[in-house]
Amino acid sequence: MELKEIQDLIKFVAKSGVSEVELESKGFKIVIKTGGGQEATRYEQTYMAAPMPMMAQQMQMPAAVAAPSAVVEAPKAPTADAPAAIDTSNLITIKSPMIGTFYRSAGPDKPLFVNIGDEVKSGKVLCIIEAMKLFNEIECEFTGTIVKVLADDGSPVEYDQPLFLIQP
Repeated sequence: MELKEIQDLIKFVAKSGVSEVELESKGFKIVIKTGGGQEATRYEQTYMAAPMPMMAQQMQMPAAVAAPSAVVEAPKAPTADAPAAIDTSNLITIKSPMIGTFYRSAGPDKPLFVNIGDEVKSGKVLCIIEAMKLFNEIECEFTGTIVKVLADDGSPVEYDQPLFLIQP
């Protein structure tokens, strides 16, 4: 089945109003499901291996969307559990000096370098950023108190991305 034929089928299903169409023929299977105003398509093709005809590989194509619809989220109401807004005018932001993976401790079973509320001094290790299999310790350059940690442990960070807010 050609791409043009698949696109025409998606358009037809979108106009017809049905919620699901499944088409199977000669080693491929197409399932088109509609729901919530958005049409999603799954395309599978089965290949038979020559030496072992009972084995089959399935190739999943990314979902195609026939008629994208805008999703608008209503603004969330503040909850009682939400922390108070932090006045950042007097805080210093520690930023990542490199691209890499952010770690708050030296290992999974090791304690965190710093926590919120900890007093830090110049030279204190705040975190580790792993870049190209090298673990780089990021040290504080002044004395202050950790107010907020802005990156998640084990998450990738970009150059100049804020990592910590510190009150001097």
